[in-house]
Amino acid sequence: MALRNFALQCTDMPDKSWYRDWFNSHYYHLLYQHRDEEEALQFIDTLIRYLNPPPGSSMVDVACGKGRHSKVLADMGFDVTGIDLSAASIEEAKAFEDDHLHFFQHDMRLPFWINYFQYAFNFFTSFGYFRTRREHDNAIRTIAQSLVSKGLFVIDYLNVHYSEEGLERSSTTTVEDINFHITKWQDEEHFFKQIQVTDEANRTPKHLYTERVAKFSLGDFTDMLAYQDMQVQEVFGDYQLGRYDVRKSPRMIIIARKK
Repeated sequence: MALRNFALQCTDMPDKSWYRDWFNSHYYHLLYQHRDEEEALQFIDTLIRYLNPPPGSSMVDVACGKGRHSKVLADMGFDVTGIDLSAASIEEAKAFEDDHLHFFQHDMRLPFWINYFQYAFNFFTSFGYFRTRREHDNAIRTIAQSLVSKGLFVIDYLNVHYSEEGLERSSTTTVEDINFHITKWQDEEHFFKQIQVTDEANRTPKHLYTERVAKFSLGDFTDMLAYQDMQVQEVFGDYQLGRYDVRKSPRMIIIARKK
């Protein structure tokens, strides 16, 4: 219980980074509300069939958002805890809570429950947002420390080489009379996505947000994980758990085991 209280007390890390405002924004949830949920649920089902966790296994969903995928895992019979930095997302997620499903607002760079979970998940490129490599190392450390010995961590990340070649430069979409003009670009270390929001119903109609995701390769993750005594076991390249190809695979899904 002391560890849980410590984790809850440490969630308020000062940070003016882009994701704090954007992930709490109404516009963020509006823009991404039509993501392919069916594909996501099929992926989770395929992944669980592959991992074959014992019934009642303890799991943590890191960067869980509004908790829909945590709920799927709980409905499969597992004991699930979801954590996310966004207060707005966690507030909505708490509507799903029961004896086997819990949610906490928490910064993944800070310690959470130690040696507690058998499985940890980070789905759908919910990583790579921080300013420095040290902050990302801290997040991997948090996840590794939360796992019991021999526990498994699954991270689902974009495949950098595939994303570099298929980068769409500009697009515009309208959702509920709100216009989103999206511009994408990249440098050697990051992908960027600028979202200009035009909401005529708002007194200040134009809002500007810029997402930034680090270009982490398989080698980068292997090093970060190894430093926390975790060893890569498998790497898949898509949501059907197909073979990973550094040039052709749309995803990089890494399964690592704690030593």
